[in-house]
Amino acid sequence: MFRSHVVPALLGLVSFTALAAAAEVPVTLTERPDLKAVFGQVESRDVVPARARIGGTVTSLSVEEGSAVTAGDVIALVVDDKLALQLGAIDARIKAIKAQLDNAKTELDRASKLLAGGVVPKTRVDLLQTQFDVLTNQLTAAEADRAVLVQQQSEGEVIAPAPGRVLTVPVTKGSVIMPGEPVARIAGGGYFLRLSLPERHAGHIKPGDEVIVGSRGMTDLGKDAPLGQGKVVKVYPEIDNGNVLADVEVADLGDFFVGERTRVWIPVAMRRVISVPAAAITTRAGVDYVKLAEGTDVPVIIGQRFDDKGIPAVEILSGLKDGDTVVTP
Repeated sequence: MFRSHVVPALLGLVSFTALAAAAEVPVTLTERPDLKAVFGQVESRDVVPARARIGGTVTSLSVEEGSAVTAGDVIALVVDDKLALQLGAIDARIKAIKAQLDNAKTELDRASKLLAGGVVPKTRVDLLQTQFDVLTNQLTAAEADRAVLVQQQSEGEVIAPAPGRVLTVPVTKGSVIMPGEPVARIAGGGYFLRLSLPERHAGHIKPGDEVIVGSRGMTDLGKDAPLGQGKVVKVYPEIDNGNVLADVEVADLGDFFVGERTRVWIPVAMRRVISVPAAAITTRAGVDYVKLAEGTDVPVIIGQRFDDKGIPAVEILSGLKDGDTVVTP
């Protein structure tokens, strides 16, 4: 007895809730941006080469294509064997000059003592002082030459000029390279999308326009989740081969390849459309229907899906007119 009363009561409560949740939505013409689907190519802001500063043989290489580097990282080591030989020669020269300088110092000190006793003339002391000064300057010059060679040896370290990702490494370990030759190309400064649109849209694109960026493999707006939104930051003033170029800033492009293309939807004009909440669409046997307020089901052809103030909405291409009222369950 108890269950027979409860079940009809619950059914009545469900029916009342369903009726209370239904709403009538008037159909009106609204202006929507006309989105054009184009491909955007991932570009890096800077592509800088890491160059060898001296010629020689690449003895070590610590990066490959795709490696992430920071500014100042040593990515390769170039060794010139002649520098080691020159350094050995100048070390021997410095030792010889130091020996001559010690002997000149001893002779000068002895002559200075004899000059005080009146044994040697002052010209002898002046001559020894000149020899000592010449050897001192020779030692200074030799040490400067050695510092130049040491600096040249240190320049064998190939330094990453900027943080980023290595695009190409045109050399291998054991390669012989010349001064100024690139060891790696590094994409740095962050990534952006470069769009190419027909020139008829040039007058409608401006910096600050919001665009929708698709994820990898995304071909239809509304069916898959897009990567996110971007903003047009630059429109190039020159039309090249019938196309206008624009740059779009987008967050989270770090895992894309430089040169990779992805789908982008950019507003190129405004148009008046009829739209209904996505909840008002029902599909039966592959046909989409909308229920009108008078109770009839009308077949419709739907277009783009979009977000209308936080509510999923669908553009209606045919089947409804301005002034109709649809029911949303």
